Amino acid sequence: MHKRNIYLKKRPLEEARELFSSAFDWGKMLAVRTVDTVDALGMITAEEVFAHYSSPGYHAAAMDGVAVKASDTYGADDENPLLLKEGEKVFFVNTGQPLPGGADAVVMIEDLHQPGSGLVEFRQAAFPWQHVRRVGEDIVAGELLFPSRHKLKAEDLAALLQAGVFHLKVLEKPKVAIIPTGHELLDWQEAEKKAPGPGVIIESNSVLLAGLVREAGAEPLVMERQPDDPEVISRAVEQAVESSAHMVLLNAGASAGSKDFSVHVIGGLGEVLVHGVAVMPGKPSILGKVKNKPVIGTPGYAVSAWVCFDQFVAPALAGMQGQAPPQRITVQAKPARPLPSKLGQEEFLRVHLGRVGQNMVATPLKRGAGTITSLTRADGLMRIGVHSEGLEASAFAPAEILTSERALENTLVVVGSHDITLDLLAGHMAKKDPLLRVSSSHLGSLAGLMAAKEGRSHLGGTHLLDTETGDYNVSYIKRYLPDLPVKLVTLAYRQQGMIVKKGNPKGIQSLSDLERADVRLVNRQAGSGTRVLLDYALAQEGMDADNIRGYSQEEYTHMAVAVQVLSGGADVGVGILAAAKALDLDFIPLVQERYDLLIPKEHLEDHRVQVLLDTLENPDFKKAVMKLGGYDVAPMGRTAWES
Repeated sequence: MHKRNIYLKKRPLEEARELFSSAFDWGKMLAVRTVDTVDALGMITAEEVFAHYSSPGYHAAAMDGVAVKASDTYGADDENPLLLKEGEKVFFVNTGQPLPGGADAVVMIEDLHQPGSGLVEFRQAAFPWQHVRRVGEDIVAGELLFPSRHKLKAEDLAALLQAGVFHLKVLEKPKVAIIPTGHELLDWQEAEKKAPGPGVIIESNSVLLAGLVREAGAEPLVMERQPDDPEVISRAVEQAVESSAHMVLLNAGASAGSKDFSVHVIGGLGEVLVHGVAVMPGKPSILGKVKNKPVIGTPGYAVSAWVCFDQFVAPALAGMQGQAPPQRITVQAKPARPLPSKLGQEEFLRVHLGRVGQNMVATPLKRGAGTITSLTRADGLMRIGVHSEGLEASAFAPAEILTSERALENTLVVVGSHDITLDLLAGHMAKKDPLLRVSSSHLGSLAGLMAAKEGRSHLGGTHLLDTETGDYNVSYIKRYLPDLPVKLVTLAYRQQGMIVKKGNPKGIQSLSDLERADVRLVNRQAGSGTRVLLDYALAQEGMDADNIRGYSQEEYTHMAVAVQVLSGGADVGVGILAAAKALDLDFIPLVQERYDLLIPKEHLEDHRVQVLLDTLENPDFKKAVMKLGGYDVAPMGRTAWES
């Protein structure tokens, strides 16, 4: 068995960057090429570019009208109109045409009168160079157009052509070889024919890295996938280093497992500069040097690979091209809930961002290094420092924006209990206002009440059962939000019950079965309405939670509960019928409950909230909810209570 890797020294991020940056002369890696100007979009100038021609190259009419010598019109006014003969001192011209010899002004056609016989009447004198584009007004032959290391845009190419620059010297595009590794990987073409089984992963990191390479202005060279064999991987890296590639990305095998060979391969062929960086995700990143070329071992988890690219590869590619490292706009954001973090390493936390009142609120997404959706859904990155154990909900911290600032101002922030209809709601709201987005954080009903109280959300879903009255939500609002004017709007009534595997193999029929030794539960988190409901039902039955296997195993959404049952992580979970139906699981009804939206009245006039309320009245949305199963939408949009 191959010896496991050991992180000899986990480097702080800035130290790792400095070691990597100082190991290469980045600005001298790319050769110079001569290309046609029309093909130079996005390329980097290798030297200063000077104009060959002036633009315009002649005195040109800037308006439709007549060209004249300005002095010939002096004295003309409304009381003393001046008549000049066409073809002698007056010449009709169109915009862009050269001025006839001796002319130095243009009078607009709408300021003229033509009495006939080839005469043109002037009621106002012209002045020299009126409505004329003079030679070199835009570009003068010999002037500097662009400095060296300028990235050429579409408008730059047009300017170059007007200046007579038809060919120019540019830096070649950086080429980045990408080597995916892993015996467990399956190409998407094969996965299209047959769904991957246990232990098999669809290979997607090469697509992720190739896309990031293109976004960085470079050219990806995706090589053949390599098995977990150090000799085979070593040959592939040697081949990549000997190729035209300027950089090599060796994906996966960077961690400390028995089949993680990247550090040994890079060290065997050259030098390992860094193995292990004090960041999360991205800790296993390897920064190396083989035959004076950078070779980076990117971690196998997608988010870790993205962080490695973002922090090391992207700045390096910018340096090769003489560009400044990428910089993002940052905003001060307030977490939607407390964010604990591990001391001793910097965390890159992916978040939704949206403005609530005067505050930008950051709602955390899933933190796992393999959760690619935390990147697809992220609006920003919050960086929790290496010496911090996290952020309190009342604290502000900088967040790097990954989307447009305009999008953040059009985001509806929802914090509270999970319901599948919230995902549908976002899509239907976008039909009414395409700019509007929904950021939903599923923390439970009580957490939603606290978020509303502290100004961290526009609204939240809640279904807290009052065990004394049988009503929902109102008593909790009175207890926890006594001074906050709110409105409760019913989203729907929904079926709560026990979710079990298809065919109910354990024969679970009632809550009492949860105490059986062969039954394992997956629970919802404390503070969620579903947890309150379960605890109440257990008390009614005289059951003790300590006798239930899995009672402490918690999930934050109904779909997560259903997935645990489907995958065998549990035999039963309490959730909504729609979640069971979505995964083709069986369902044992327990109760029909009311699910409300809690809206602080200060947000009722907000356009985003108004679109939501309008959507609740939309018949198409109601039909879509009914298709999910287990919902009664008759009271949807009605006011259940207000303070």
